[in-house]
Amino acid sequence: MARISLLFLSIFFISSIHAQIFKAKEGGTTITFSSKAPMEEIEGVNKSAVIVLNTVTNDIQIRISVQNFKFKNALMEDQFNENYLETEKYPNAVFQGTINEKVDYSKDGETKVTVTGKMEIHGVTKDQTYEGILKKSSNEVTITSNFKVKLNDFNIKIPSLYVKNISEIVEVEIKTVLDLFQKK
Repeated sequence: MARISLLFLSIFFISSIHAQIFKAKEGGTTITFSSKAPMEEIEGVNKSAVIVLNTVTNDIQIRISVQNFKFKNALMEDQFNENYLETEKYPNAVFQGTINEKVDYSKDGETKVTVTGKMEIHGVTKDQTYEGILKKSSNEVTITSNFKVKLNDFNIKIPSLYVKNISEIVEVEIKTVLDLFQKK
């Protein structure tokens, strides 16, 4: 009887750990970056990030296909991909981190959080900490964050000819809705 109880508890524990993975809904993520310079405002939008949150460990992983940023005109998109982010050489931006605050995922509610981890853009990896809001509602987790990225930190060079068109610091906004992941 004790073995059966132990087996049942082990299965329950393993399945409850498995049930604590949340994954971005298809089309449920919007990442926007904007560069506000004296001569021009540039905005790129990406809706194809892969985001996974493990609520047992508070680990979060984000992978963004950089070439999926869309702009108001094709020339901006080409310059972004070819001249600045070199997406053939560096196709993805990746963040791997941990939510620092204790979040009670068993209850619905909103929590201000900070996430610390490693951001890789343009082949350069930097330790970063970002602030955001995590909202748990039923079987969904919504995460929003606004932060700034200094292009020079990631070896993204702006030619002096375009210094009035492109800001050295871009603003990034992330909004994602994650669903409880169920293996099929």
